[in-house]
Amino acid sequence: MPFYHQLGKIPHKRHTQFRKPDGNLYHEQLFGTIGFDGMYSNLYHIHRPTQVKEIRGQYSVAPKIAKPNHIQSYRFRGFQVPQEEDYLESRKTILCNSDCNIILAAPKQSTTAYFYKNSDADELVFVHRGSGKLRTLLGNLDFAYGDYLLIPRGIIYQIDFDAQDNRLFIVESYRPIYTPKRYRNWFGQLLEHSPFCERDLRRPTELESHDEKGEFLMKVKKQGDIFDMVYATHPFDVVGYDGFNYPYAFSIHDFEPITGRVHQPPPVHQTFETDAFVVCSFCPRLYDYHPQSIPAPYNHSNIDSDEVLYYVDGDFMSRNDIDAGHISLHPAGIPHGPHPGAYERSIGQTKTDELAVMVDTFKPLKVTEDALKIADETYHRSWLD
Repeated sequence: MPFYHQLGKIPHKRHTQFRKPDGNLYHEQLFGTIGFDGMYSNLYHIHRPTQVKEIRGQYSVAPKIAKPNHIQSYRFRGFQVPQEEDYLESRKTILCNSDCNIILAAPKQSTTAYFYKNSDADELVFVHRGSGKLRTLLGNLDFAYGDYLLIPRGIIYQIDFDAQDNRLFIVESYRPIYTPKRYRNWFGQLLEHSPFCERDLRRPTELESHDEKGEFLMKVKKQGDIFDMVYATHPFDVVGYDGFNYPYAFSIHDFEPITGRVHQPPPVHQTFETDAFVVCSFCPRLYDYHPQSIPAPYNHSNIDSDEVLYYVDGDFMSRNDIDAGHISLHPAGIPHGPHPGAYERSIGQTKTDELAVMVDTFKPLKVTEDALKIADETYHRSWLD
């Protein structure tokens, strides 16, 4: 849950006359969610934001499902997803259900030829490799290794990369993404025992206000299709806005781990939530300090959710033969736990340098054709003695 933010010029009262230096009116837009009941911002445009010159066509980007129903644990070698020039073409859906898509992307080029808007889903972009600037109609955000970029649905954006070696882990959510409600008080403020606070959430700066007419290509994602639309004015023509609905950044390196005398369950690592899945951050931390503690996680059964773990960097003490960029999928219905030897190896260890992102979904995930291209089909046998 972000907090109130104002950027640029706005009038004293909303829904009142706000005039340009030449006397003409700016064009107000309510940018809201969940009807008129959710988070919103009020935007002020130089031009009407409704001017569409042409709809050139549409094409499908819906994931192709290989295994709609399964009970097999998988490991996917994420860095085997090939690099591609274009940002949207590089996005490969690995796992999906009716609530979210889990995507890997390795784009080489910045999105300078078009603007992009996901009209269906919030996007949580984790930056594994690369740096640059997220440019949006509500201002810009610099990003680097370890950043989460939370881009609410409907935000128009471009991504400028500093180089060509970029690796992104993306969760596309059809449910709104918030900070965990158990870490907020009744005013929405993050509590003292929260593993991060509002100071850690980076809000947009550098508001771009382009007063340009012409032809501007907008790629809009809606219900699994991309629509190529031509806008009559530059999409970044907002001179000011205020409210709660805007993109923001949070670095995984600013997450403060919660530890205890014995092994702590995954919810202490929770970073984001929806009503359909949660996202957790596993960060470098001290291990449990009970004199007889076993730092490795105990075996546990996934009864109600599928568990996805994206390995970023460091030592993954509960797994054998895991590298950066790997993804493990432990589906609901079967137990999983540390690999052979990991339980015993962990005893006496005092800290871990692991860095990983976990997504737990309450509906089963489907395995796509793109996932099978990078899958280890023998992973489910890796617990055998």
